[in-house]
Amino acid sequence: MRRAVVLVSGGLDSATALAEARAAGFDCYAMSFNYGQRHRQELEAAQRVCDSLGVVKHVVIDLNLRAIGGSALTADVDVPKHRDEATMSSGIPITYVPARNTVFLSIALGWAETLGAFDLFIGVNAVDYSGYPDCRPEFIRAFESLANLATKAGVEREGTFRIHTPLIQLTKAEIIRRGVELGVDFGLTHSCYDPTPEGRPCGACDSCVLRAKGFVEAGLEDPALSRR
Repeated sequence: MRRAVVLVSGGLDSATALAEARAAGFDCYAMSFNYGQRHRQELEAAQRVCDSLGVVKHVVIDLNLRAIGGSALTADVDVPKHRDEATMSSGIPITYVPARNTVFLSIALGWAETLGAFDLFIGVNAVDYSGYPDCRPEFIRAFESLANLATKAGVEREGTFRIHTPLIQLTKAEIIRRGVELGVDFGLTHSCYDPTPEGRPCGACDSCVLRAKGFVEAGLEDPALSRR
């Protein structure tokens, strides 16, 4: 079987992307990051997701992006709450972590090269919420080109690196329906930017709002809510 490196954050998008990689017949090697984010719930969720979907190996990379800050997720800045969709889509939000996907994909690329893998999966989405510049198709195409120019495996033509973004043009509801088809247990996932000290989702940050909207539009109940 071919190997693939999959970025797994613990949210519903990355869980579905992992399930897509598995359904495509890849042996999946999962990578998560302890990057100085506000909480550890997402890393715990990432481990649950990886266990449930049977990855070959799951590594967690320590990377202190809090040292440079610049985001409500990596600095002492309040997470925006109770924003409507028009406000959410009006610009790049303070929850954007500078260059995060560029950094994450670069490290995932290094692991892929050592594994002899040429396929990387990331659960970026540019439909329901396109405020993040590193979730756009243009960025993915540019990084894919870079991957083939900047690696020994690419230069020596051992293979062609491909960045898979199976969710990039799906709505949140479509992602949820697809995940259910693939057997994803969304009760294991975590999406909230600013959970309570007990780990409960705040219900008011952009990520919570979009997740709730997705389940409503999919006509399904969020299983994560019934387990808390």
